[in-house]
Amino acid sequence: MPPRKSKSADGPAKQPDDSADDSDFLSRKERLFAGEQLRERLPHSVHGEWKPPGKHRDPIERLEESNRYRLPNLVPLRYGRMLRSPFTFLRGSAGLMAHDLATTPNTGIEVQACGDCHLMNFGLFATPERNLIFDINDFDETLPAPWEWDVKRLAISFVVAARDNRLTDKEARGIAVKCVCAYREGLRKFSKMGPLEVWYDRLDAQAIIDMAPNAQIRKIREQVVAKAKMRLGDYLYPKISSEVGGRRRLIDQPPLLFHVYEKGFKQRVRIALQDYRLSLPHERRVLFDRYRLEDVAVKAVGIGSVGTYCFVGLFFSAENHPLLLQFKEACPSVLAPYAGDSEYENQGQRVVTGQRLMQSSSDIFLGWTRGQNGRHFFVRQLRDMKMSAPIEGICAARMKMYAEWCGHTLARAHAKSGDAALISGYLGKTDSFDQAIGKFSIAYANQNAKDHATLLAAEKSGRIHALREEE
Repeated sequence: MPPRKSKSADGPAKQPDDSADDSDFLSRKERLFAGEQLRERLPHSVHGEWKPPGKHRDPIERLEESNRYRLPNLVPLRYGRMLRSPFTFLRGSAGLMAHDLATTPNTGIEVQACGDCHLMNFGLFATPERNLIFDINDFDETLPAPWEWDVKRLAISFVVAARDNRLTDKEARGIAVKCVCAYREGLRKFSKMGPLEVWYDRLDAQAIIDMAPNAQIRKIREQVVAKAKMRLGDYLYPKISSEVGGRRRLIDQPPLLFHVYEKGFKQRVRIALQDYRLSLPHERRVLFDRYRLEDVAVKAVGIGSVGTYCFVGLFFSAENHPLLLQFKEACPSVLAPYAGDSEYENQGQRVVTGQRLMQSSSDIFLGWTRGQNGRHFFVRQLRDMKMSAPIEGICAARMKMYAEWCGHTLARAHAKSGDAALISGYLGKTDSFDQAIGKFSIAYANQNAKDHATLLAAEKSGRIHALREEE
């Protein structure tokens, strides 16, 4: 929402009344100018510096704090996945980076932030109209927060991933700069568009294929899209379930997938389903009512989410059409200690609202619920053509193209909730901000590598226990 001209005596903007007209809004030109003035008080160069906050910064202590909501028996699995590489460590340490980014300069301009904005949290998924689009696809940590935090985490993730692919730091920094450039130029474009145009904007799979610079890359993209279209619950459920006594049951694969046999568990699940149903729009309730729960089990997912309560529910229609829903625990955002608590009492509603606000299109089964034990959950389909781009082993040029998509997509997400013109005015038309974040990303990637080494040392000393899976 653009800032208002009228202010109350104590500072906050007044809410518009029915008599308000267009003159209550600052023009795009005025908002661009306000951003330019802000640049004079906070030069781009200050974003390029990274200094660890305090002498006693202990990454293991921060990680241990983030385990307070997790199932203790799954914490070693989380550590095992984080230990694979500096990049997997980065993916699992959003809370640690949130703590660090909160110490860096920011403009004070808030948007609906992703909160865990790294390159693997972008990808393909299906819209309700069955179109395949590219967008942000993880919102566990979403919360209103400074826009810079998402931009920095995203740029850093490209540097760390580039190093994992044995690219040089010069190449890695160039990729990060390209990502930020796409964000800056995207915001400038969105600042010129009407609100509805921004909300309608999307990047679909066919457009990505059509942008391929040559036949070889076009073929690769067509293969990725074809693979994504096969990632449906219809194809997954036979692989994770089997016939038991004439009923379809999920297959126990501990610690990755296992049943809960506590007394009263099934009844608690059914009560939670009733609560979830009420979070859906009425027409979606009609659709949901065509399915009945057949089985439910705990499923360990991701890296940062490992150890939180996550269930997969297997549903069938009267004619045995399958539906897989994921019930994922929503804990307070890692940004909350630094950006403030969510306005929503239910953390699942926080996630759902943030996802609907940032994405160009969202899952039709997206909703939230609360368990009888007080835990909050958000709900979505387990698979609906959801797929992240394969980045292992790709060259610098291809990673740079991917960085452009992510930067532009993040710009659209921020433009939906924030003031694109104000931020664009601050960013300007030159690459000085891009270069500053490139410098910062290299410095923080070094910090991330040290933190990964610290975790390795903690495992060796016995301070933490890690469960390593076969790769």
